[in-house]
Amino acid sequence: MLAGDVRGFDLLYERYEGPLFRFIRRHHPQQQDAEDVLHEAFLALLREGDAARRAVSLRAWLFQVTRNLCLNRHRARRRGTRAVSDHPQPPGVSASVPDPYHALEHAQAQQSLFAALAALPGELAELYQLRVSGLSYDEMASVLAVPVGTVKSRMHTMVSRLREEIHRDL
Repeated sequence: MLAGDVRGFDLLYERYEGPLFRFIRRHHPQQQDAEDVLHEAFLALLREGDAARRAVSLRAWLFQVTRNLCLNRHRARRRGTRAVSDHPQPPGVSASVPDPYHALEHAQAQQSLFAALAALPGELAELYQLRVSGLSYDEMASVLAVPVGTVKSRMHTMVSRLREEIHRDL
């Protein structure tokens, strides 16, 4: 891709489009906003290919650029007349449920998890999104510009808070 091969870019787009889009939707629930940020991230890859090449991890670099684009869009929106007021629900689990009892149990568990995720403070919710996007602790540390130890500590805090919220809900 860096040598001008369009197929290389296509492969990178194919590989990272889904995980990046899900990450962006956490920040920007509106489809159009999320698509705009996704395209801006890939344009940044085309424009700043040398910086991406120097990065320890291309995936971490892409997520870091995407995160910064999301934060910039939020700042710009706060300066404007519109305010972001709606929050996305995390994607549902697609497994089929065999009977009504299990369906109800599944729905209650899912609802508890969604409520617990919604109760997380911003930095922990973002950490959750990075982790479910498949990033390693080292990559998350790079994206967030914090030491790996801080990521581990925040992960521990996040898991503890999720457990507390879920148990409180049950």
